[in-house]
Amino acid sequence: MRCAALLVLLLAAAPAAAQEWVPMRSARLQALDKVTARITILDARVGQPASFGTLTVNLRACHGRGPDEVPDAAAWMEITDSRAPPGSPPAFRGWMFANAPGVNMLEHPVYDIRVLE
Repeated sequence: MRCAALLVLLLAAAPAAAQEWVPMRSARLQALDKVTARITILDARVGQPASFGTLTVNLRACHGRGPDEVPDAAAWMEITDSRAPPGSPPAFRGWMFANAPGVNMLEHPVYDIRVLE
């Protein structure tokens, strides 16, 4: 009886199975021009720049979830603005997550970019 109770406690304390990230070659991004309210869907490929307005999006890495897991996507990108003064840091550099767009986002007065898939 004690062994069964101990086994139940151990199994209850075990963490949930971790979901795995699967490397992808491209990401689908939603770009918004806040001035005109124009929304554009960008298909960005890893290693190839994509443009929207004055922004250039350089997708460095992209990961998705497997087909039997909860859908999510993460993209590591660097976004530059051609209007920024020479030598300025990128407008954004880091990971963006489809299921948590507010965690790490582009802060730009005119444009918004988010990961869809």
